[in-house]
Amino acid sequence: MYDLSDETIIDGVLAEFSKLAGIPRKSGHEKAVSDYLVARFRDIGCKVHQDHMYNVVADLPATSGKEAMPLTILQGHMDMVCVAAPGVNYDPLTDSIKLVRSDKFLSAEGTSLGADDGIGIAEIIYIMSELKEHGPLRAVVTVDEEEGMTGAINLDKKFLSDARYLINCDSENYDELTVGSAGSVNIDFNRELTYVAPQGNVAYKIAVSGLKGGHSGMEINTGRGNAIRTMAILMNALDEAGIVYELAGFTGGKARNSIPAQAEIIITAAVEKEVIQEVLTAEKDSFLAKYGDNDGDISLSLEAVNMPDRVMTEEDRNSIIQLIVSLHSGVFAMSQVVPGLVETSANLGMVLLADSGNIINIKYFPRSSIDSKLGEFVLQADIMAQMAGFTAVIGTQSPGWKERKDSALARLMQEVFCEQNKKPMKVETIHAGLECGWHLNKNPQLDIVSIGVTTHDIHSPEERLELWSIVPQVKLIAETLKRIEQV
Repeated sequence: MYDLSDETIIDGVLAEFSKLAGIPRKSGHEKAVSDYLVARFRDIGCKVHQDHMYNVVADLPATSGKEAMPLTILQGHMDMVCVAAPGVNYDPLTDSIKLVRSDKFLSAEGTSLGADDGIGIAEIIYIMSELKEHGPLRAVVTVDEEEGMTGAINLDKKFLSDARYLINCDSENYDELTVGSAGSVNIDFNRELTYVAPQGNVAYKIAVSGLKGGHSGMEINTGRGNAIRTMAILMNALDEAGIVYELAGFTGGKARNSIPAQAEIIITAAVEKEVIQEVLTAEKDSFLAKYGDNDGDISLSLEAVNMPDRVMTEEDRNSIIQLIVSLHSGVFAMSQVVPGLVETSANLGMVLLADSGNIINIKYFPRSSIDSKLGEFVLQADIMAQMAGFTAVIGTQSPGWKERKDSALARLMQEVFCEQNKKPMKVETIHAGLECGWHLNKNPQLDIVSIGVTTHDIHSPEERLELWSIVPQVKLIAETLKRIEQV
């Protein structure tokens, strides 16, 4: 599939990626990987700055004769979404990613791979260490892209203001050139819980599992189910069946921006297991009728567990169901400009019990290419929180990245790609969120594109990248950097 030079590129990039995979780098816990990147960039001759957020900025001088070329930024993020398959023992704060390499793919053993965006960072390091002909280069590697984009938000604009071009390395198909992306906003719903002694005489764990999950931007339009919403509907079905039960625990999902593939509750009741099982069977049939063509491997399991010491009040339980069932999850509107593009969506990403179980936290993540529609979701969140007895905590709204019609960088990269691959490069605006909106916000004159290797099922334990796609990406960036003075 590759010639010798191609194998050299793949091995070189994967050598850099394996070092990143060995460092836990969950969003919000990036100091160790940031410190590593500081040392690594210094090793290849860069002048390095690490800011208070642990963002890393590394400047590499131009090669001889190229000093007058415009400054180009290569940009990506160091954090990753940490998701493990059911039953896999994995602590994202302490455990490294165990890589699995086959002839065609790189994946991880039971967890997400972190190619988003570890492979982009690995490519940047490899290119800056190996490229023999280039103008002044700057690597900008941010923290917390996956959770709150706080790295991009807090990056000093001086690191963007003197550059003309920025190549973001965080897209997901080697033959696609991204020139625009959606904005987003983090919304957290919190409710302080009141507990009482259980009245039921038996306890059960009900689990929803087997769903595909996936990236809440790239896969939101694939018709997949949401385990958290499915669980809330199931709880409501128990009520409608006349089953008296108490809720002791509710957890689900792995990340705000990942479609949840699993959720579980602990309940107490005074009925036989078979009575509850009838409701589960009916709800599974209902789920398959809605999602079976796209997410048909659902499992609704029921098992007896030890009695909990306490359960939530009926009011708390009903408020949780009311809020979750009422929140929109999935595609909200399709673009009226770009056929097939999702314009607005929302993901119900996580439910967890915080503060030793005394507060329930529900993480919600709307996206839109129209900033004003995100504003509507914020308004709706405030109103729905009040109605359900929750408090809504609204994060900083990330701006969308609007396509630049006169992008010289986009034209050059399309030209180079076509020469190298003998086919045209697709040019797309995507529904997923990228940091490019924040960069453009700080320097409106920046000419920005986003590219990436071909990856599948990111933000899930099935995440994998196509090894061969590393080669055209590295060659595309390298040749673009050589010829960028021509644009």
